Amino acid sequence: MKWLFSILLGCATVCAQDPASLPARPAPNWLTRGVMYQVWLRSFTPEGTLRAATKRLPPVADLGANIIYLSPVCLQDADMRQEFWSKRQKASGTNNPRNPYRIKDYNRIDPEYGTERDLREFIATAHKHGLRVLMDLVYYHCGPTSVLMKHPEFFKRDAAGKISTGEWNFPVLDFSNRQLREYLWANMAHWVKDFDVDGFRCDVSDKVPLDFWEEARARLEPLRPDLVMLAEGRRKEDQLKAFDVNYSFPWEFAAVMVFHRGEPASSLRKLWEKMHAEYPKGARFIRYTENHDIVNDQRRAEVICGERGAAVMAVVNFTLDGVPFLYNGQEIGDTSPQSIYARWPVRWEAGCLPKSKAKYAFYQRLCQLRRTEPSLTNSEVVWLDTDQPDSVLAFRRNEIVTVASLSNRKLKVKVELPSKCSLLMTNGVKVAGGTLDMDAFGYLVGKGS
Repeated sequence: MKWLFSILLGCATVCAQDPASLPARPAPNWLTRGVMYQVWLRSFTPEGTLRAATKRLPPVADLGANIIYLSPVCLQDADMRQEFWSKRQKASGTNNPRNPYRIKDYNRIDPEYGTERDLREFIATAHKHGLRVLMDLVYYHCGPTSVLMKHPEFFKRDAAGKISTGEWNFPVLDFSNRQLREYLWANMAHWVKDFDVDGFRCDVSDKVPLDFWEEARARLEPLRPDLVMLAEGRRKEDQLKAFDVNYSFPWEFAAVMVFHRGEPASSLRKLWEKMHAEYPKGARFIRYTENHDIVNDQRRAEVICGERGAAVMAVVNFTLDGVPFLYNGQEIGDTSPQSIYARWPVRWEAGCLPKSKAKYAFYQRLCQLRRTEPSLTNSEVVWLDTDQPDSVLAFRRNEIVTVASLSNRKLKVKVELPSKCSLLMTNGVKVAGGTLDMDAFGYLVGKGS
């Protein structure tokens, strides 16, 4: 019980302090200066395999992303009993039991995606192209016929002694069991040592005790000192010891409310200030408008925000603090139907069309700015006041300034720009002294002297 006492003591010490009064742990440069790109295997290629995905890595590198977030590749549970299916899985209409987030065996690659050799080749090829790879870990729950069922003590139980299922109807793991923790820590080490993975995206991380992730970090760093861990959660203590970056659920939701429900642009600034005050100093968040969950629900950015709205929000996300995040196909404006449970591929063949080529060039330019302008990755955000706070966001990061209209109408905006400001990216904006004539969803990224 010594280990449990020390964990509880350490947790009590951290919890006694306000996380906002403490610094976030330092993160590797490849994350803080990076652009993350999600590869969802069932949509990334028509084949839906690791081998096919490997061939598509060069265009991702050419885009300017440097971090691949790879969807789960572990063996999925094929159990057909629908009481162990999530609501979304049932509603999909695919009648497919094979949910990438319902794992049967954490140590095996699902044949749908390929083999261990294919995963090694995918990661090695990514590294050759300057791309790091994060694997997706799903530890909160597992499949009903998981190999872990031979260890009944690994599962939480209800009052009647039956294995508990969580909100997705999957059996829930019991992290009070030391042997389970050792099993999963060994699984993480396996991917690092045997496959050279660069880090992990940790599914439903808030549902797993924080001390599990902290111990995982301590064990993995000797194997890979520049390991990165991404939390799909919002726990304020995450980045003190365990994680390098968190999801930004409230930020994405607030952006949707601006474009879809008419909330003021100032609500985004207020949210940023609130999160900045509540999380550890220097805490990092991924900034996205799409991921596999969003597109599964057919909420593509260009559908919710419109084409120009999606573009201006991308400009904000790429020039604000945090780590910009793109979902496969977003760079060509793909709006084809997507499902977690079906192989509905991105229509890459449309990438040769003028509009798709222009969007690729747009995102390529944003990625280039991240690489070439250090202020976008190593300086504080300073918000700028305008006379149109309900419609316009404006901020600077050292000499880089961003002004973005989140309005669907033309505006005249007064904002203080640097005296000598060269334009790095602009669309629908004319500068006249201290006033900007901005078209609907116009934006400006400039560099002062």
